[in-house]
Amino acid sequence: MKTPSSRWWALAALALAMLTIGLDTTVLTVAMPTLATDLGATTAQLQWFSSAYTLVLAATLLPAGALGDRYGRRRLLLGALVLFGAASVLCAYAGSADGLIAARAVLGLGAAIMMPLSMAVLPVIFTDAAERARALTVWVTATAIGLPLGPILGGWLLTHFWWGSIFLINVPLVVLGVIAVALFVPESRSDRPTPLDLVGVALSSLGLLGLTYGFIRAGQDGWGDPGTPLTIAVGLLLLVGFVAWQRRTPHPLIDLALFRSRGFTWGSILATGVNFALFGLLFAVPQFLQSVTGATALGTGVRLLPLIAGLLVGTRLADRLVRTFAPGPVLAVGFVLLTIGLALGANTGTDTAYWYTGTWIALVGAGMGVALPTAMNAALGALSTERSGSGSALIQALRQAGGTIGVAILGTILSSGYRSGLGDEVRLPVTDSVTTGVAVARQLGRPDLLDTVRSAYVHGMDLMLWTCAGICIVAAITAVIVLPRRRPAVRPVVDEPESMHVG
Repeated sequence: MKTPSSRWWALAALALAMLTIGLDTTVLTVAMPTLATDLGATTAQLQWFSSAYTLVLAATLLPAGALGDRYGRRRLLLGALVLFGAASVLCAYAGSADGLIAARAVLGLGAAIMMPLSMAVLPVIFTDAAERARALTVWVTATAIGLPLGPILGGWLLTHFWWGSIFLINVPLVVLGVIAVALFVPESRSDRPTPLDLVGVALSSLGLLGLTYGFIRAGQDGWGDPGTPLTIAVGLLLLVGFVAWQRRTPHPLIDLALFRSRGFTWGSILATGVNFALFGLLFAVPQFLQSVTGATALGTGVRLLPLIAGLLVGTRLADRLVRTFAPGPVLAVGFVLLTIGLALGANTGTDTAYWYTGTWIALVGAGMGVALPTAMNAALGALSTERSGSGSALIQALRQAGGTIGVAILGTILSSGYRSGLGDEVRLPVTDSVTTGVAVARQLGRPDLLDTVRSAYVHGMDLMLWTCAGICIVAAITAVIVLPRRRPAVRPVVDEPESMHVG
């Protein structure tokens, strides 16, 4: 690179790209009612606005990482940024629900390339382990901050502009990202390019597609539909076939030897555990704030700001802890904070004051800030620069699949708790969702039904948060057992980057 400071400018470019993805992940949530009205979208089409993005993202992560290793990570990253920006414009000006679904699928393809390749260049740029850990913290924080900012920006834009503006906010961020990546991110690729494993691409893509789609269906329609477990089973069989193929092919898509590293295996698993807590919060709390406490879309986003404050405090704490302690104890601290925050949240009632809600949301943010970058760095530290693209894609694919499964499981717990809280006397459409239940109760002018709906939702949310807390305390114990509890006397040497040049 041209100057030592260039790598930090490169990091800023990568963080900007990830901020864009984080924003896009949640900004759509506040726009659903508007899209239903302006585009005449059905309930199924509203669900596909999110599902199309998620499915393409899951199916193309692994091939994207391998292509970066082969053809150049910066080159593909620049192309993905341009594609993401173009798809954002297509989303903004989609004239129909089907058009928006198609544009969201293209958006998912851009994100699938951006996520692993922006992560893959970190070990290339930052060869010092301490600097790499700090850089990864910035990278993770940028993504996480975008998640709660999405509803805030989305709510403000919907108040002042038309719905397409929520997608156009990506465009200036993408333009800045393209310029910064072109100027500061060095090109890197494998010195020993191998033929692309097309069979592995097909098996992994179809397997992740089936698994993700099955759990999306489970989250939306429940487990009663026989097609749901069948789709999940087919996805799992294809993934088993993918692993078997990777063992025998001379040029595998992923390096299965990575799983011999405790850091890679458990870092990836524990990073997925953090996703359970995050998605649990983002899935349930916005509905609680809007349907139970009566907050507006913009007000809901503002009330999620303690998550960002906690996250920033947590990342600063993690940065100090990792200088003194090994990954195991640091991760345990993060998961204990998550457990405490989620347990407090699980004691929420319909009349709980906001200061209490804000406090436990901030604790969850702090736990995320400590645990997520530490877990990701444990996994990333096992990657050589030679296979950093495919390795980073594997980490992201595991997190994506785990997050989708988590949302489906937590959504089932929340829905079951909500319906059991309503009792047998209450029927459809009230049992469909808390949003519908509140609307029906108000339309009928029945304050007793409104109280029942709100109490039932809080009951389901508390059950779900207790589940998240249980997962996090198990993760805390696991981290101490399976990851190093003492720092090595000498820092491990990281391979020098290969095939680097500034483009």
